[in-house]
Amino acid sequence: MAPRVLLARHGQTAWSLSGRHTGRTDIPLLDEGRRGAALLGERLHRAPWSGLPGTEVRTSPLVRASETCALAGFGERATEWDALMEFDYGAYEGLTPAEIRAARPDWFIWRDGVPDGETLAQVAARADEVVAWARSADRDVLVFAHGHILRAIGARWLGEDVSFAARIRLDPTSVSVLNWAYGEPAIEVWNDTAHLAG
Repeated sequence: MAPRVLLARHGQTAWSLSGRHTGRTDIPLLDEGRRGAALLGERLHRAPWSGLPGTEVRTSPLVRASETCALAGFGERATEWDALMEFDYGAYEGLTPAEIRAARPDWFIWRDGVPDGETLAQVAARADEVVAWARSADRDVLVFAHGHILRAIGARWLGEDVSFAARIRLDPTSVSVLNWAYGEPAIEVWNDTAHLAG
């Protein structure tokens, strides 16, 4: 089993800043997001991470994730993987939760999903694919991806229903670590953004 799974969420974009659902729209990083990605890279290249030698790196092909990966210093080691793309929000792409709730007051993405996009079962299946890959060999893995798919991966790593992702927030340019405790999947670190305070 993999000793560690490191999850890096992409840096800040205009749509993540305004709370818009950003699925497959290829939004670039803001200057703040590029700065955060560089700070994340500096952190991962210092002790105790020391550049994560021997770690297998994969990234979502969407520019906000792949640019974060490159600016963090892992671009040349990374393989793009469609399984790491963000939730396809369908008809809700580009909308804020408040805009969606104006039409559907009780709407909750982790229960109700989205029209004309991916189902929660499809998101869970992609998360399961990532978890299975991470557990497939005895090496650390590092992935650069997006808020909702990374939260889904966290939930499925723990063996929870994908709806558990609602309970684990994830900020832009954060790093999280999935690991093991007493032989069971565990969260070691979640939503750590200490590198952004420097």
